[in-house]
Amino acid sequence: MSDAPAYTVVVPTIGRACLAECLRALAEARGHPPHEVVVVDDRPAPDGDLPVQAAGQLLDRVRVLRTGGEGPAAARNTGWRTVRTPWTVFLDDDVQVLPDWSRLLAEDLRQAGEDVGGIQGRLQVPLPPDRRPTDWERNTKGLENAAWATADMAYRTQALTRVGGFDERFPRAFREDADLALRVERAGWCLVRGKRVTRHPVRAAHWWASLPAQRGNADDALMNRLHGRDWWDRAQAPRGRLRRHLAVTGAALAAASCALTGRRRAATAWAALWTLGTAEFALARILPGPRTAGEIAGMLGTSVLIPPLAVRHWLRGAVRHRHARPLRGTG
Repeated sequence: MSDAPAYTVVVPTIGRACLAECLRALAEARGHPPHEVVVVDDRPAPDGDLPVQAAGQLLDRVRVLRTGGEGPAAARNTGWRTVRTPWTVFLDDDVQVLPDWSRLLAEDLRQAGEDVGGIQGRLQVPLPPDRRPTDWERNTKGLENAAWATADMAYRTQALTRVGGFDERFPRAFREDADLALRVERAGWCLVRGKRVTRHPVRAAHWWASLPAQRGNADDALMNRLHGRDWWDRAQAPRGRLRRHLAVTGAALAAASCALTGRRRAATAWAALWTLGTAEFALARILPGPRTAGEIAGMLGTSVLIPPLAVRHWLRGAVRHRHARPLRGTG
């Protein structure tokens, strides 16, 4: 594989146990090993060392940098800005590359024309074989169709330099990858899908995990400001249910307002609309799942709370980012 371009792997982490499996799988991949593996420790208050010993035969190629809890975009920027190879490959700390990953990556890099700025790996999300997937598991399964996800994404280091890397105004692992992809395309490169495959297990999550996930609506508001309202299509991103959440939340507010002003019939009508909208949302999440008592209870509770939370975060994001401008040199 000596004729394939050299690459460096950048792995941001907050110290999750899955990092060891990520590094172990990377070390076991055969064919075209990375020039370096840059592990970026983004723990706000590091407690002990990271399990980099799991990198095995790649241990002498591992460098650890620390960013102190600045977020995944900042962590990735810290990592790639130290890269000296033509390509930078971003992996999340909760993925596991397959044994032929580095060989297929070599083919991806070798076949990339000069106009190719990024090559996405193919994600594989295993689901339980003996039951229907939960709502959380189905959401994770959606990563298999996500475009330009940095769970496994190779970029020309030159392209990252030209566009300034990740926009650190995206504080969480959501939309920062789509934003970067759109800016790389705007700078004149194309993005393609490669042959390599990476396993992305479903991480354990509490039943209420869908509630803090609604913060991502603020990032959607920032995307609207930076890329226009058609960015969904250009980034190949699903639009989600924000419009329905706006309608359901509006119905709830209207019902409360009418009740407070003594308009009982109107309040009843609006409350009925809210109930129907909430029931539709809950059923859409319950019916495809395992339908256990715990799953049903969790879906019912969170289906009531998600619409107003989504609207709240979206409105806050729209206000916070109302004057946002594209990164310098990428507008």
